[in-house]
Amino acid sequence: MADRAGAPPRAWQRMLSGRRLDLLDPSPLDVEISDIAHGLARVARWNGQTSGEHAFSVAQHSLLVEAIFSKLVMDASPEAQLAALLHDAPEYVIGDMISPFKSVVGGGYKDCEHRLQRAIHLRFSLPAELGLGLRKDIKRADQVAAYFEATLLAGFSTGEATQFFGRPRGISADGFDVTPRSVTWAQNAFVKRFAALEKARGKSA
Repeated sequence: MADRAGAPPRAWQRMLSGRRLDLLDPSPLDVEISDIAHGLARVARWNGQTSGEHAFSVAQHSLLVEAIFSKLVMDASPEAQLAALLHDAPEYVIGDMISPFKSVVGGGYKDCEHRLQRAIHLRFSLPAELGLGLRKDIKRADQVAAYFEATLLAGFSTGEATQFFGRPRGISADGFDVTPRSVTWAQNAFVKRFAALEKARGKSA
């Protein structure tokens, strides 16, 4: 749908920071951590089909993945930890599309997600494309987090979760925060962790 007669469809989103992020050609200069944290804290994992008073947000999921990643890869650099924290950052713009729907939509969604991820990485001085080893380590942490969330929050049996995400080996949910928290808590916790990693990298957040 065009914005007005004869005008092309609008392909940018205005952020609360005042930035206008073009989804067709996202610029790293239009990416702000405040917008990412704000958006991810308001996007529900599992389409909101989780137990608890609050939704389990993508911001909380990102914190969980980074914590699991840091546990599994004990010598991980702050850069690698930041990449883990930001692994779902494009969802602050495009939302958390569940895997079954991604299969229906197809490649266009992935192309948009990839463009956004590159811009986010460049904004925070990370490689536009992560190395294969790091991608695999983050994916493993993501799958472990999904298993914990599925069994503890989303009503999956251990058999179902194992089928779709694999059963974690050598790591349990003990010591990780999988309690759904408020939007404000999740947003603040995400910004705080980002700032700590930037400080560890020798950068000002």
